[in-house]
Amino acid sequence: MRRPCRTESWIVAYIIAEPCIGTKDTACVDACPVDCIHPKKGTQYEDGRPGFEQVDQLFIDPVECIDCGACVPVCPVSAIFALDDLPEKWHSYIEKNSSYVEGGKFQPDRYPAA
Repeated sequence: MRRPCRTESWIVAYIIAEPCIGTKDTACVDACPVDCIHPKKGTQYEDGRPGFEQVDQLFIDPVECIDCGACVPVCPVSAIFALDDLPEKWHSYIEKNSSYVEGGKFQPDRYPAA
């Protein structure tokens, strides 16, 4: 059984890592039953998060994610990992994903890419 990771005030089950950068394929967005993968194409966020064109990858909102794993097999670049399966070299993406929703604000400068 996977153990979720608590980062600040969020529990993280799945992480989107480096292979997503530059690709941003939205098959995972379509597969997610609770719409927890952001940003969505054509969406403007009132809480200050940047839109699809302003980020280099997609993010999983740890508050909205129900830990179903539906996104993992549909990712064409294998960028989505259960926390326990995340390669060590991409552990910085745990914080990068969490920062997308911390305090309702995106914090790109807080967690630089690996």
